[in-house]
Formats: sequence, C-alpha cells, structure tokens
Amino acid sequence: MENATDIESDQALALRARTERDAFGLLYDRYVTRIYRYCYRRFGNRHDAEDTTSAVFIRALERLETYKGGSFRAWLFAIARTSVADRYRHLPEAPFDALFEVADANECPEEHAIRAADVHAVRFMLASLSPDQREVIELRLAGLDGADIARAMNRSVDAVKMLQLRAMRRLRASATRAMRKGGSNG
Repeated sequence: MENATDIESDQALALRARTERDAFGLLYDRYVTRIYRYCYRRFGNRHDAEDTTSAVFIRALERLETYKGGSFRAWLFAIARTSVADRYRHLPEAPFDALFEVADANECPEEHAIRAADVHAVRFMLASLSPDQREVIELRLAGLDGADIARAMNRSVDAVKMLQLRAMRRLRASATRAMRKGGSNG
C-alpha cells in the first residue's frame, strides 16, 4: 500500500526526472517489477510482458511533462493499462509464442504441471469476469489500493469497490463450482 511518504517521494522524483534522467531510473527501479507482473498476468507469457513493460516506461518517460502530481503509481498503471490494451489490439487470437514458453530448468516436471494447472485455473476464473472486474482484480494483484485503482481506471473509489466486490463474489462462486465438480469426480 502506498503511503503519503511514498507519494511525496514519487512526486519529487517525477519532477526531478523532467531534467535529471537518473531520477527516472529510481522510479523505474521502484516500479518495474510491479509493472512486469501486471503485464505478465494480462498476457501470460514473458515475451509480451517484457515488451509491454518496456513500452510503459518509454511512454512514461516521453509523457513525464503530463504528470500533474498525486499518485505516480496510479499514473504509471494508467499508462500500463493503455499499453496492454494497445498490444492486445495487435496480437493474434492465440499468441503462437506462448506454446513454446520454456519451463524453469530448476523445476521438476511435477511442479511444472501443478503450476501450469494452477495458472490455467486462475486464468479460467478471471476469464469469467467482466473486463472491468478482471481489471480491478489484476490491478489489486499488482499491489494498487482502491484509490490508485480508481485513478488508474478513471473511476470513482465507490465504483471500484463495487466492481471488486462483484468480482470476488463471482470468483468465489466459480471456485465453489470447481471444487464441487472436482469432488464429485473422485
């Protein structure tokens, strides 16, 4: 969760970054992992996540003059949302590269299979959500709080709370159905 000191620190760095590129490097270091994880959750593969993460920071650097203060994190994730949407518009239906994603060499086949099944189950459940509900959950998983999600999505905090509540209800119902279905097959 972002506190007032983080916001002030981000604001100061963002203002300095307009003239001092090292200051932008500090912001990059602070947020690159969160942005990458968000992009990876959206695409499910390293290639698109890495490319989109790079695009986010290039856009942020190019548009730094448009940052008006407030939560830098929310401003950056708003850019990430747009970048992900732009990339999706240019992707084929099923990215061919995803078929050849290399498994972790340190992971045994059983661990890889379990992780793949878990990822598939989460993706399946997220796919049952409306696009806005899925977006709220993915931004929450990226570490944003309700106020930052509201700013990133250009919505009210109350609207974000309602989207999150509905998403969680739908996810719980989906998980319950999956457990019942799995339990009846055993």
